[in-house]
Amino acid sequence: MTDESWSGWYRDARGSEAVVLTTDGQRLRVRVRGTDFEGDSFDALYPVVDSAPRSAGAGRAGAPLTDCVLEWDLPLPVLVAGTLRHATLGCLLSLRPDVPALHLALHVGGAVYESARAEGDFSAALATVRRALPDDIRLQTCSDCAFSGSFPAPGRALSGTLACFRGAKDAYRGAAAGEGGVPDLWDRRSGTVQEIWSCREFEPGATEGTGADRREAVPLEHA
Repeated sequence: MTDESWSGWYRDARGSEAVVLTTDGQRLRVRVRGTDFEGDSFDALYPVVDSAPRSAGAGRAGAPLTDCVLEWDLPLPVLVAGTLRHATLGCLLSLRPDVPALHLALHVGGAVYESARAEGDFSAALATVRRALPDDIRLQTCSDCAFSGSFPAPGRALSGTLACFRGAKDAYRGAAAGEGGVPDLWDRRSGTVQEIWSCREFEPGATEGTGADRREAVPLEHA
């Protein structure tokens, strides 16, 4: 998958600075005050070994980004009455030491559809936005793709909780339709993906939010 970059802001007790979040749909990367951070989830961004020395500090050495706020916008494709349109998803994430707080706002067609102010993860926030949308508007993200399934275990990460089966499309279609068990396809997955990523191989599910609502995609021992 091709990398995509989103411009935004980083803020903590020491001040704020412009940052660029980069992802290939799986890994997330951001540079804060000269130090590169990387991880599979927004609440697990760790400093990269051998990255530039810290200046003014951005958390404790070796610790993930925390006690800070990340804010960014990203372009997001949506289907409006079956026609592809371009929307903007505003993301405001407070990485608090105890429980992260996330707010999403989807701007499309002059209207804004928002999540709650302090959602616990991207799946929950997108589900709130999805419920607020008119019937003729659908998100075109991994969270709504026919080939994704969410981790069913409690206490899952803030993001990157979707297993992707784009490499086994026909088998996954059959399993989702009741022809065999989805967990049997675990070894054929293409990895995990970010809920807000939009892949070129996206295919809408039979019902809205198919990927986000499917609970048997990943065996519990792997979640």
